[in-house]
Amino acid sequence: MTGTDTATPVRLPGEVNVVNVGLPLFAEAITEQRRPVVQVDWRIPAGGDPDVVAALRRLYGKHAEKIDAANQEVLRRLDRGAPQMVAVRTARDVIPVLAEDRVILHCGPRIAVEDTVDPLRRSMRAAICAEGWASSPDEADALMRDGSVRLEPANAHGVVVPMATAMGPGTPVWAVELAEAGITTYAPIGQGPGDVAWFGRDTPGAIERLVLLREVVGPVLADAVAKHGPTDVMSLAAQAVAMGDDVHVRTQAATNLLLRNLLPMLVTGDHPRRGEAATFMSGNHLLFLTLAMAAARALAAWASEVENSSIVVGMARNGTEFAAWLAGPSSDWHLAPAPMVERALYHPGRSEADAAPDIGDSSVLELVGLGGAAAAGSPAVAQIVGGTMAAAAELTEQLHQVCVGNSTRFMIPVWGMRGSPVGVDVRKVVELGITPQVTTGILHNADGSGQVGAGVATAPVQAFVSALMALDAKLEAGN
Repeated sequence: MTGTDTATPVRLPGEVNVVNVGLPLFAEAITEQRRPVVQVDWRIPAGGDPDVVAALRRLYGKHAEKIDAANQEVLRRLDRGAPQMVAVRTARDVIPVLAEDRVILHCGPRIAVEDTVDPLRRSMRAAICAEGWASSPDEADALMRDGSVRLEPANAHGVVVPMATAMGPGTPVWAVELAEAGITTYAPIGQGPGDVAWFGRDTPGAIERLVLLREVVGPVLADAVAKHGPTDVMSLAAQAVAMGDDVHVRTQAATNLLLRNLLPMLVTGDHPRRGEAATFMSGNHLLFLTLAMAAARALAAWASEVENSSIVVGMARNGTEFAAWLAGPSSDWHLAPAPMVERALYHPGRSEADAAPDIGDSSVLELVGLGGAAAAGSPAVAQIVGGTMAAAAELTEQLHQVCVGNSTRFMIPVWGMRGSPVGVDVRKVVELGITPQVTTGILHNADGSGQVGAGVATAPVQAFVSALMALDAKLEAGN
Protein backbone atom coordinates (compact mmCIF):
# COMPACT_ATOMS: atom_id res chain seq x y z
CA MET A 1 0.00 0.00 0.00
CA THR A 2 1.57 3.33 -1.08
CA GLY A 3 1.04 6.72 0.39
CA THR A 4 -1.29 7.64 -2.42
CA ASP A 5 -3.58 4.57 -1.89
CA THR A 6 -6.79 5.09 -0.01
CA ALA A 7 -8.87 2.36 1.56
CA THR A 8 -12.20 1.65 -0.07
CA PRO A 9 -14.82 2.69 2.43
CA VAL A 10 -17.16 0.00 3.67
CA ARG A 11 -20.72 0.64 2.60
CA LEU A 12 -23.62 -1.18 4.15
CA PRO A 13 -26.36 -2.25 1.75
CA GLY A 14 -29.42 -0.08 1.77
CA GLU A 15 -31.75 -3.08 1.57
CA VAL A 16 -31.26 -6.58 2.98
CA ASN A 17 -33.07 -9.65 1.70
CA VAL A 18 -33.02 -12.52 4.16
CA VAL A 19 -33.12 -16.28 3.70
CA ASN A 20 -33.82 -18.01 7.01
CA VAL A 21 -33.10 -21.73 7.35
CA GLY A 22 -34.69 -23.69 10.16
CA LEU A 23 -36.57 -22.10 13.04
CA PRO A 24 -39.28 -19.81 11.63
CA LEU A 25 -39.06 -17.48 14.66
CA PHE A 26 -36.36 -15.37 13.00
CA ALA A 27 -38.30 -15.09 9.75
CA GLU A 28 -41.40 -14.04 11.66
CA ALA A 29 -39.45 -11.27 13.41
CA ILE A 30 -38.18 -9.92 10.09
CA THR A 31 -41.67 -10.10 8.59
CA GLU A 32 -42.97 -8.02 11.50
CA GLN A 33 -40.42 -5.37 10.47
CA ARG A 34 -41.91 -5.44 6.98
CA ARG A 35 -38.72 -6.62 5.34
CA PRO A 36 -38.48 -9.35 2.64
CA VAL A 37 -37.63 -12.81 3.94
CA VAL A 38 -37.72 -16.34 2.55
CA GLN A 39 -38.29 -19.14 5.04
CA VAL A 40 -36.62 -22.48 4.22
CA ASP A 41 -38.32 -25.30 6.11
CA TRP A 42 -35.22 -27.39 6.66
CA ARG A 43 -35.48 -30.42 8.89
CA ILE A 44 -32.94 -32.92 10.14
CA PRO A 45 -33.29 -35.95 7.82
CA ALA A 46 -35.33 -38.75 9.40
CA GLY A 47 -35.48 -36.79 12.64
CA GLY A 48 -31.80 -37.54 13.18
CA ASP A 49 -32.34 -41.23 14.02
CA PRO A 50 -28.94 -42.78 13.20
CA ASP A 51 -30.31 -46.17 12.14
CA VAL A 52 -32.86 -44.59 9.81
CA VAL A 53 -30.30 -42.16 8.41
CA ALA A 54 -27.99 -45.11 7.71
CA ALA A 55 -30.82 -46.91 5.90
CA LEU A 56 -31.53 -43.79 3.84
CA ARG A 57 -27.85 -43.55 2.93
CA ARG A 58 -27.93 -47.11 1.57
CA LEU A 59 -31.27 -46.69 -0.23
CA TYR A 60 -30.10 -43.46 -1.87
CA GLY A 61 -26.61 -44.89 -2.38
CA LYS A 62 -25.66 -48.43 -3.27
CA HIS A 63 -29.27 -49.59 -3.79
CA ALA A 64 -30.41 -46.47 -5.65
CA GLU A 65 -29.97 -47.78 -9.19
CA LYS A 66 -32.09 -50.87 -8.50
CA ILE A 67 -34.76 -48.87 -6.66
CA ASP A 68 -34.95 -46.08 -9.24
CA ALA A 69 -35.41 -48.57 -12.08
CA ALA A 70 -38.22 -50.30 -10.17
CA ASN A 71 -39.80 -46.94 -9.34
CA GLN A 72 -39.98 -45.93 -12.98
CA GLU A 73 -41.91 -49.09 -13.78
CA VAL A 74 -44.24 -48.57 -10.81
CA LEU A 75 -44.82 -44.97 -11.90
CA ARG A 76 -45.61 -46.14 -15.44
CA ARG A 77 -48.19 -48.60 -14.17
CA LEU A 78 -49.85 -46.12 -11.79
CA ASP A 79 -49.94 -43.43 -14.47
CA ARG A 80 -50.66 -45.35 -17.66
CA GLY A 81 -52.88 -48.25 -16.62
CA ALA A 82 -56.44 -47.99 -17.95
CA PRO A 83 -58.87 -49.74 -15.58
CA GLN A 84 -62.33 -50.29 -17.04
CA MET A 85 -65.60 -50.58 -15.15
CA VAL A 86 -67.06 -53.71 -16.75
CA ALA A 87 -69.97 -54.80 -14.57
CA VAL A 88 -72.01 -54.48 -11.40
CA ARG A 89 -72.11 -57.81 -9.61
CA THR A 90 -73.25 -59.30 -6.33
CA ALA A 91 -70.29 -59.59 -3.99
CA ARG A 92 -70.71 -63.28 -3.16
CA ASP A 93 -70.53 -64.18 -6.85
CA VAL A 94 -67.12 -62.59 -7.45
CA ILE A 95 -65.33 -62.39 -4.08
CA PRO A 96 -64.59 -65.96 -2.96
CA VAL A 97 -64.25 -65.27 0.77
CA LEU A 98 -67.82 -63.94 0.85
CA ALA A 99 -69.13 -67.27 -0.40
CA GLU A 100 -67.81 -68.89 2.79
CA ASP A 101 -70.18 -69.08 5.76
CA ARG A 102 -70.87 -65.65 7.29
CA VAL A 103 -68.15 -63.13 6.48
CA ILE A 104 -68.12 -59.34 6.61
CA LEU A 105 -65.44 -57.27 4.86
CA HIS A 106 -64.32 -54.07 6.58
CA CYS A 107 -62.10 -51.07 5.87
CA GLY A 108 -58.44 -50.84 6.85
CA PRO A 109 -56.15 -53.49 8.34
CA ARG A 110 -57.43 -56.59 10.12
CA ILE A 111 -59.14 -55.85 13.42
CA ALA A 112 -60.87 -57.71 16.23
CA VAL A 113 -64.43 -56.68 16.92
CA GLU A 114 -63.61 -55.49 20.44
CA ASP A 115 -61.04 -53.05 19.01
CA THR A 116 -63.34 -51.37 16.51
CA VAL A 117 -64.27 -47.71 16.83
CA ASP A 118 -67.94 -46.88 17.32
CA PRO A 119 -68.80 -45.94 13.69
CA LEU A 120 -67.22 -49.09 12.24
CA ARG A 121 -68.90 -51.29 14.84
CA ARG A 122 -72.28 -49.77 13.94
CA SER A 123 -71.65 -50.27 10.22
CA MET A 124 -70.83 -53.93 10.85
CA ARG A 125 -74.09 -54.35 12.75
CA ALA A 126 -76.05 -52.73 9.94
CA ALA A 127 -74.43 -54.99 7.33
CA ILE A 128 -75.24 -58.11 9.34
CA CYS A 129 -78.88 -57.03 9.75
CA ALA A 130 -79.16 -56.23 6.03
CA GLU A 131 -77.96 -59.75 5.22
CA GLY A 132 -80.78 -61.15 7.36
CA TRP A 133 -78.40 -62.82 9.82
CA ALA A 134 -79.72 -60.79 12.75
CA SER A 135 -82.97 -59.01 13.54
CA SER A 136 -81.42 -56.15 15.51
CA PRO A 137 -78.07 -54.39 15.96
CA ASP A 138 -77.69 -55.92 19.41
CA GLU A 139 -78.18 -59.41 18.01
CA ALA A 140 -75.70 -58.61 15.24
CA ASP A 141 -73.17 -57.51 17.85
CA ALA A 142 -73.54 -60.80 19.68
CA LEU A 143 -72.88 -62.74 16.45
CA MET A 144 -69.60 -60.89 15.98
CA ARG A 145 -68.55 -61.34 19.59
CA ASP A 146 -69.10 -65.10 19.59
CA GLY A 147 -67.43 -65.57 16.20
CA SER A 148 -70.56 -66.57 14.29
CA VAL A 149 -69.75 -63.76 11.85
CA ARG A 150 -66.13 -63.51 10.75
CA LEU A 151 -64.40 -60.22 9.95
CA GLU A 152 -61.96 -59.82 7.06
CA PRO A 153 -60.09 -56.75 5.76
CA ALA A 154 -61.47 -55.83 2.35
CA ASN A 155 -58.08 -54.89 0.91
CA ALA A 156 -56.80 -58.41 1.44
CA HIS A 157 -59.40 -59.64 -1.06
CA GLY A 158 -59.00 -57.09 -3.86
CA VAL A 159 -61.79 -54.91 -2.48
CA VAL A 160 -61.78 -51.33 -1.19
CA VAL A 161 -64.52 -49.74 0.91
CA PRO A 162 -65.01 -46.10 1.91
CA MET A 163 -65.06 -44.62 5.40
CA ALA A 164 -66.65 -46.93 7.99
CA THR A 165 -68.07 -49.36 5.43
CA ALA A 166 -68.59 -53.01 6.28
CA MET A 167 -70.08 -55.17 3.54
CA GLY A 168 -71.65 -58.60 3.32
CA PRO A 169 -72.16 -61.13 0.53
CA GLY A 170 -75.31 -59.51 -0.86
CA THR A 171 -73.66 -56.13 -1.49
CA PRO A 172 -73.72 -54.92 -5.12
CA VAL A 173 -70.20 -54.03 -6.24
CA TRP A 174 -68.51 -52.25 -9.13
CA ALA A 175 -66.26 -54.68 -11.01
CA VAL A 176 -63.19 -52.93 -12.44
CA GLU A 177 -60.88 -54.76 -14.80
CA LEU A 178 -57.29 -53.93 -15.72
CA ALA A 179 -57.04 -56.14 -18.77
CA GLU A 180 -53.33 -55.67 -19.47
CA ALA A 181 -52.55 -57.06 -16.02
CA GLY A 182 -55.31 -59.64 -15.66
CA ILE A 183 -56.51 -57.89 -12.49
CA THR A 184 -60.10 -57.31 -11.35
CA THR A 185 -60.93 -55.28 -8.26
CA TYR A 186 -64.19 -54.41 -6.52
CA ALA A 187 -65.85 -51.71 -4.44
CA PRO A 188 -69.41 -51.42 -3.15
CA ILE A 189 -71.93 -49.14 -4.82
CA GLY A 190 -71.84 -45.97 -2.70
CA GLN A 191 -74.59 -45.68 -0.10
CA GLY A 192 -75.08 -41.95 -0.61
CA PRO A 193 -75.61 -39.24 2.01
CA GLY A 194 -77.86 -39.10 5.06
CA ASP A 195 -78.86 -41.96 7.34
CA VAL A 196 -76.32 -44.49 6.11
CA ALA A 197 -74.09 -47.23 7.52
CA TRP A 198 -70.84 -46.02 5.93
CA PHE A 199 -71.19 -42.91 8.11
CA GLY A 200 -71.36 -45.13 11.19
CA ARG A 201 -75.10 -45.58 11.63
CA ASP A 202 -77.04 -48.76 12.47
CA THR A 203 -80.56 -47.31 12.40
CA PRO A 204 -83.49 -48.89 10.57
CA GLY A 205 -83.03 -46.29 7.84
CA ALA A 206 -79.36 -47.21 7.39
CA ILE A 207 -80.25 -50.89 7.12
CA GLU A 208 -83.04 -50.12 4.66
CA ARG A 209 -80.58 -48.22 2.47
CA LEU A 210 -78.39 -51.33 2.23
CA VAL A 211 -81.42 -53.39 1.24
CA LEU A 212 -82.41 -50.78 -1.38
CA LEU A 213 -78.94 -50.99 -2.90
CA ARG A 214 -79.10 -54.80 -3.04
CA GLU A 215 -82.65 -55.15 -4.34
CA VAL A 216 -83.06 -52.06 -6.53
CA VAL A 217 -80.03 -49.89 -7.27
CA GLY A 218 -77.63 -52.77 -7.87
CA PRO A 219 -79.87 -54.59 -10.39
CA VAL A 220 -80.75 -51.36 -12.23
CA LEU A 221 -77.09 -50.37 -12.54
CA ALA A 222 -76.06 -53.91 -13.48
CA ASP A 223 -78.49 -53.87 -16.42
CA ALA A 224 -77.38 -50.40 -17.55
CA VAL A 225 -73.67 -51.21 -17.35
CA ALA A 226 -74.15 -54.47 -19.24
CA LYS A 227 -75.92 -52.59 -22.06
CA HIS A 228 -73.41 -49.72 -22.10
CA GLY A 229 -70.23 -51.78 -22.10
CA PRO A 230 -66.89 -50.95 -20.41
CA THR A 231 -66.20 -47.45 -19.08
CA ASP A 232 -62.69 -45.97 -18.81
CA VAL A 233 -62.81 -44.86 -15.17
CA MET A 234 -59.66 -42.73 -15.13
CA SER A 235 -60.69 -40.92 -18.30
CA LEU A 236 -63.83 -39.72 -16.50
CA ALA A 237 -61.75 -38.85 -13.43
CA ALA A 238 -59.36 -36.79 -15.55
CA GLN A 239 -62.25 -34.78 -16.99
CA ALA A 240 -63.63 -34.27 -13.49
CA VAL A 241 -60.31 -32.98 -12.14
CA ALA A 242 -60.34 -30.31 -14.85
CA MET A 243 -63.86 -29.42 -13.66
CA GLY A 244 -62.90 -28.93 -10.00
CA ASP A 245 -63.19 -32.41 -8.46
CA ASP A 246 -60.41 -33.86 -6.36
CA VAL A 247 -62.30 -37.18 -6.82
CA HIS A 248 -62.29 -37.78 -3.09
CA VAL A 249 -64.26 -35.27 -1.02
CA ARG A 250 -65.76 -33.84 -4.20
CA THR A 251 -66.95 -36.12 -7.01
CA GLN A 252 -69.92 -34.14 -8.34
CA ALA A 253 -68.44 -33.65 -11.80
CA ALA A 254 -67.31 -37.27 -12.10
CA THR A 255 -70.68 -38.55 -10.92
CA ASN A 256 -72.50 -36.38 -13.45
CA LEU A 257 -70.23 -37.61 -16.25
CA LEU A 258 -70.86 -41.22 -15.27
CA LEU A 259 -74.64 -40.80 -15.11
CA ARG A 260 -74.63 -38.96 -18.46
CA ASN A 261 -72.96 -41.99 -20.04
CA LEU A 262 -75.39 -44.44 -18.47
CA LEU A 263 -78.54 -42.32 -18.87
CA PRO A 264 -79.87 -43.91 -22.12
CA MET A 265 -79.56 -47.38 -20.61
CA LEU A 266 -81.05 -46.31 -17.27
CA VAL A 267 -84.19 -44.80 -18.80
CA THR A 268 -84.81 -47.77 -21.12
CA GLY A 269 -84.47 -50.38 -18.38
CA ASP A 270 -87.44 -52.48 -17.30
CA HIS A 271 -86.88 -52.90 -13.56
CA PRO A 272 -90.21 -52.12 -11.84
CA ARG A 273 -88.51 -49.91 -9.24
CA ARG A 274 -86.13 -48.07 -11.56
CA GLY A 275 -87.72 -44.76 -10.52
CA GLU A 276 -86.48 -45.33 -6.95
CA ALA A 277 -83.02 -46.12 -8.28
CA ALA A 278 -83.02 -42.92 -10.34
CA THR A 279 -84.09 -40.84 -7.34
CA PHE A 280 -81.30 -42.37 -5.25
CA MET A 281 -78.61 -41.85 -7.89
CA SER A 282 -79.64 -38.26 -8.62
CA GLY A 283 -79.14 -37.44 -4.93
CA ASN A 284 -75.88 -39.36 -4.49
CA HIS A 285 -73.18 -36.84 -5.42
CA LEU A 286 -70.52 -39.30 -4.25
CA LEU A 287 -71.63 -42.16 -6.51
CA PHE A 288 -68.33 -42.06 -8.43
CA LEU A 289 -66.18 -42.25 -5.28
CA THR A 290 -66.15 -46.01 -4.81
CA LEU A 291 -65.79 -46.61 -8.55
CA ALA A 292 -62.66 -44.43 -8.55
CA MET A 293 -61.39 -46.33 -5.50
CA ALA A 294 -61.76 -49.67 -7.27
CA ALA A 295 -59.87 -48.30 -10.29
CA ALA A 296 -57.09 -46.94 -8.07
CA ARG A 297 -56.87 -50.29 -6.28
CA ALA A 298 -56.45 -52.04 -9.65
CA LEU A 299 -53.56 -49.74 -10.56
CA ALA A 300 -51.99 -50.26 -7.14
CA ALA A 301 -52.34 -54.04 -7.47
CA TRP A 302 -50.53 -53.97 -10.81
CA ALA A 303 -47.80 -51.74 -9.38
CA SER A 304 -47.48 -54.12 -6.42
CA GLU A 305 -46.07 -56.81 -8.71
CA VAL A 306 -42.82 -54.83 -9.14
CA GLU A 307 -39.97 -55.83 -6.80
CA ASN A 308 -37.47 -53.48 -5.11
CA SER A 309 -39.53 -50.29 -5.40
CA SER A 310 -39.69 -47.63 -2.69
CA ILE A 311 -43.09 -46.37 -3.85
CA VAL A 312 -46.08 -46.63 -1.52
CA VAL A 313 -48.95 -48.50 -3.21
CA GLY A 314 -51.32 -48.96 -0.30
CA MET A 315 -52.79 -46.95 2.56
CA ALA A 316 -55.87 -47.95 4.58
CA ARG A 317 -57.42 -47.05 7.93
CA ASN A 318 -59.93 -48.77 10.19
CA GLY A 319 -60.30 -45.94 12.72
CA THR A 320 -57.95 -47.70 15.13
CA GLU A 321 -54.88 -48.34 12.99
CA PHE A 322 -53.39 -46.90 9.82
CA ALA A 323 -51.60 -49.24 7.39
CA ALA A 324 -49.17 -48.49 4.56
CA TRP A 325 -47.32 -50.86 2.25
CA LEU A 326 -44.83 -50.68 -0.60
CA ALA A 327 -44.76 -52.23 -4.04
CA GLY A 328 -43.62 -55.84 -4.09
CA PRO A 329 -45.75 -58.99 -4.05
CA SER A 330 -44.58 -59.94 -0.55
CA SER A 331 -44.65 -56.47 0.98
CA ASP A 332 -45.96 -56.36 4.54
CA TRP A 333 -48.47 -53.89 5.93
CA HIS A 334 -46.83 -51.41 8.30
CA LEU A 335 -49.05 -50.12 11.08
CA ALA A 336 -49.39 -47.00 13.21
CA PRO A 337 -52.25 -45.49 15.24
CA ALA A 338 -54.96 -43.97 13.05
CA PRO A 339 -54.58 -40.17 12.99
CA MET A 340 -57.23 -37.61 13.78
CA VAL A 341 -58.60 -35.45 10.97
CA GLU A 342 -57.24 -31.90 11.12
CA ARG A 343 -57.83 -28.62 9.27
CA ALA A 344 -61.46 -29.56 9.64
CA LEU A 345 -64.71 -27.90 8.68
CA TYR A 346 -67.38 -29.12 11.11
CA HIS A 347 -71.13 -29.13 10.78
CA PRO A 348 -72.93 -26.53 12.94
CA GLY A 349 -72.79 -27.48 16.61
CA ARG A 350 -70.01 -30.03 16.07
CA SER A 351 -66.34 -29.83 17.01
CA GLU A 352 -63.18 -31.91 17.32
CA ALA A 353 -64.57 -33.36 20.56
CA ASP A 354 -67.10 -35.27 18.42
CA ALA A 355 -64.61 -36.63 15.88
CA ALA A 356 -63.60 -40.24 15.39
CA PRO A 357 -60.10 -40.98 14.03
CA ASP A 358 -59.46 -41.20 10.30
CA ILE A 359 -61.10 -44.22 8.67
CA GLY A 360 -61.57 -45.96 5.30
CA ASP A 361 -59.73 -47.35 2.27
CA SER A 362 -60.23 -44.27 0.11
CA SER A 363 -56.67 -43.04 0.79
CA VAL A 364 -55.59 -45.23 -2.14
CA LEU A 365 -56.77 -42.32 -4.30
CA GLU A 366 -53.97 -40.08 -3.00
CA LEU A 367 -51.45 -42.63 -4.33
CA VAL A 368 -52.58 -42.42 -7.96
CA GLY A 369 -52.84 -38.64 -8.32
CA LEU A 370 -56.31 -37.94 -6.90
CA GLY A 371 -57.63 -36.66 -3.56
CA GLY A 372 -55.00 -34.55 -1.84
CA ALA A 373 -52.78 -34.89 -4.90
CA ALA A 374 -55.40 -33.02 -6.95
CA ALA A 375 -56.44 -30.62 -4.19
CA ALA A 376 -54.85 -27.62 -5.93
CA GLY A 377 -57.73 -27.51 -8.41
CA SER A 378 -60.63 -28.22 -6.07
CA PRO A 379 -62.73 -25.40 -4.57
CA ALA A 380 -64.32 -27.95 -2.23
CA VAL A 381 -60.93 -28.76 -0.70
CA ALA A 382 -60.15 -25.03 -0.49
CA GLN A 383 -63.28 -24.56 1.61
CA ILE A 384 -62.12 -27.24 4.04
CA VAL A 385 -58.56 -25.97 4.48
CA GLY A 386 -59.09 -22.26 4.88
CA GLY A 387 -61.15 -20.91 2.05
CA THR A 388 -58.45 -20.13 -0.52
CA MET A 389 -57.18 -22.00 -3.53
CA ALA A 390 -53.64 -21.26 -2.30
CA ALA A 391 -54.35 -23.26 0.85
CA ALA A 392 -55.64 -26.17 -1.24
CA ALA A 393 -52.56 -25.96 -3.46
CA GLU A 394 -50.36 -26.42 -0.37
CA LEU A 395 -51.63 -30.01 -0.06
CA THR A 396 -50.65 -30.75 -3.65
CA GLU A 397 -47.31 -28.93 -3.34
CA GLN A 398 -46.38 -30.87 -0.21
CA LEU A 399 -47.18 -34.22 -1.81
CA HIS A 400 -45.22 -33.16 -4.89
CA GLN A 401 -42.07 -32.96 -2.73
CA VAL A 402 -42.20 -36.68 -1.94
CA CYS A 403 -43.36 -38.09 -5.29
CA VAL A 404 -41.26 -39.44 -8.15
CA GLY A 405 -43.33 -37.98 -10.98
CA ASN A 406 -46.46 -36.29 -12.23
CA SER A 407 -49.61 -37.65 -13.79
CA THR A 408 -49.95 -37.42 -17.55
CA ARG A 409 -53.76 -37.53 -17.30
CA PHE A 410 -54.83 -35.59 -14.18
CA MET A 411 -53.93 -32.08 -15.34
CA ILE A 412 -54.76 -29.26 -12.91
CA PRO A 413 -55.61 -26.03 -14.75
CA VAL A 414 -54.97 -23.70 -11.80
CA TRP A 415 -51.67 -25.43 -10.96
CA GLY A 416 -50.00 -24.35 -14.18
CA MET A 417 -51.58 -27.22 -16.13
CA ARG A 418 -49.22 -29.59 -14.38
CA GLY A 419 -50.18 -33.16 -13.69
CA SER A 420 -50.94 -34.09 -10.11
CA PRO A 421 -48.08 -35.76 -8.20
CA VAL A 422 -47.88 -39.57 -8.44
CA GLY A 423 -45.63 -42.18 -6.87
CA VAL A 424 -45.06 -41.50 -3.16
CA ASP A 425 -41.42 -42.41 -2.49
CA VAL A 426 -40.98 -43.71 1.07
CA ARG A 427 -37.37 -42.50 1.04
CA LYS A 428 -38.47 -38.90 0.52
CA VAL A 429 -41.29 -39.25 3.02
CA VAL A 430 -38.93 -40.39 5.78
CA GLU A 431 -36.11 -38.02 4.83
CA LEU A 432 -38.34 -34.93 4.80
CA GLY A 433 -40.94 -35.99 7.35
CA ILE A 434 -43.70 -35.16 4.84
CA THR A 435 -46.43 -37.79 4.63
CA PRO A 436 -49.47 -37.91 2.34
CA GLN A 437 -52.41 -35.77 3.44
CA VAL A 438 -55.79 -37.35 2.81
CA THR A 439 -58.93 -35.29 2.14
CA THR A 440 -61.71 -37.08 4.00
CA GLY A 441 -64.94 -36.94 5.97
CA ILE A 442 -65.22 -37.03 9.76
CA LEU A 443 -67.60 -39.34 11.62
CA HIS A 444 -68.99 -39.00 15.14
CA ASN A 445 -66.98 -40.98 17.66
CA ALA A 446 -69.76 -42.26 19.91
CA ASP A 447 -73.42 -41.46 19.28
CA GLY A 448 -74.02 -42.90 15.80
CA SER A 449 -75.15 -39.56 14.37
CA GLY A 450 -73.02 -39.97 11.24
CA GLN A 451 -70.84 -37.45 9.48
CA VAL A 452 -69.97 -34.34 11.48
CA GLY A 453 -67.52 -32.63 9.13
CA ALA A 454 -64.65 -33.01 6.69
CA GLY A 455 -60.98 -32.21 6.74
CA VAL A 456 -57.47 -33.45 6.08
CA ALA A 457 -55.81 -36.42 7.76
CA THR A 458 -52.01 -36.56 7.83
CA ALA A 459 -50.70 -40.10 7.49
CA PRO A 460 -48.53 -41.08 10.49
CA VAL A 461 -44.83 -41.16 9.65
CA GLN A 462 -44.17 -44.23 11.85
CA ALA A 463 -45.73 -46.57 9.27
CA PHE A 464 -43.47 -45.18 6.54
CA VAL A 465 -40.35 -45.47 8.68
CA SER A 466 -41.23 -49.11 9.32
CA ALA A 467 -41.73 -49.69 5.58
CA LEU A 468 -38.42 -48.02 4.77
CA MET A 469 -36.52 -50.13 7.28
CA ALA A 470 -38.13 -53.30 5.89
CA LEU A 471 -37.09 -52.36 2.36
CA ASP A 472 -33.54 -51.67 3.52
CA ALA A 473 -33.37 -55.01 5.34
CA LYS A 474 -34.67 -56.86 2.28
CA LEU A 475 -32.18 -55.26 -0.10
CA GLU A 476 -29.32 -55.74 2.33
CA ALA A 477 -30.20 -59.41 2.70
CA GLY A 478 -30.11 -59.77 -1.06
CA ASN A 479 -26.46 -58.71 -1.23
